[in-house]
Amino acid sequence: MSIPIDTGTTVTLHFALLLEDGAVVDSNFEGKPATFSIGDGNLLPGFEETLFGLRPGDEDEFVIPPEKAFGQHNEQNVQAVSMDNFADLEIEIGAMFSFQNGDGELPGVITEIAGGEAMVDFNHPLAGKNIVFQVKIISVAPENVH
Repeated sequence: MSIPIDTGTTVTLHFALLLEDGAVVDSNFEGKPATFSIGDGNLLPGFEETLFGLRPGDEDEFVIPPEKAFGQHNEQNVQAVSMDNFADLEIEIGAMFSFQNGDGELPGVITEIAGGEAMVDFNHPLAGKNIVFQVKIISVAPENVH
């Protein structure tokens, strides 16, 4: 007997994340399906909540708005970094670098180079974008049954 996806279930599914223009960001339709427990943090809550009530065999597509996906683009996350920080590195617009911060590494993308400074965008690359979330549910099981 199939049960619907709900808190306390383990879900096995194929999924794809696409931009609205159809560009694929991530997909496992060609490979092995992913298995995770609802609420374990493997899937952002905005994606997870679309799955509730789906059952094995269901296929669906959802458009997830930025505030439920990777957040809105925040201008305060665009910072000026002195070119001295790049030493002899070749830097160009669109290049991605990892910067050290107090908690580890923070990826940033160079958006502009001027006057001895580079403007670096530390927003998630998918911030501000609607994400198309395609799913095909393979199985749903109660969490405590393995």
